[in-house]
Amino acid sequence: MNDIQWNIKTFQELESDQLYDLLKLRVEVFVVEQQCTYRELDEYDRHPETRHISGRSEGGELIAYTRILSPGLCHPEVNLGRFVVKANFRQQGIGHQLLQTALQEIAGLWPEIPIKMSAQTYLHRFYAQYGFLQVTDGYLEDGIPHVEMVKEPC
Repeated sequence: MNDIQWNIKTFQELESDQLYDLLKLRVEVFVVEQQCTYRELDEYDRHPETRHISGRSEGGELIAYTRILSPGLCHPEVNLGRFVVKANFRQQGIGHQLLQTALQEIAGLWPEIPIKMSAQTYLHRFYAQYGFLQVTDGYLEDGIPHVEMVKEPC
């Protein structure tokens, strides 16, 4: 799928319907699909330097999302998280497009800072393709196997 409309906004720039859509997608996947009970809403969403990246289909449906947290907010590194592609749009290369969009945004904002993420273990190879290296042993986060991964600046 190539005709995705990518948007990058701060919390303050999000319209109420856009915010609703991204929160709905995150809950659909992380809470309902993955049966993960955790604190989905946090104050990081509203931080002025947080970037919300969303991808919409030609019809305007939100199909992909991730957020970028600025260095120092929760880690010394830039943090990439809440990475999600809607279930019926997976295996179409959208995750690659989303990650490439996020990496470009990070390179423009914080080019000298490493990127850290808590990745679901089954996605280890996906992120490794983009230079992320596993830096911890596996651990359970909200009942799902994860590893921490870091990408050094280019």
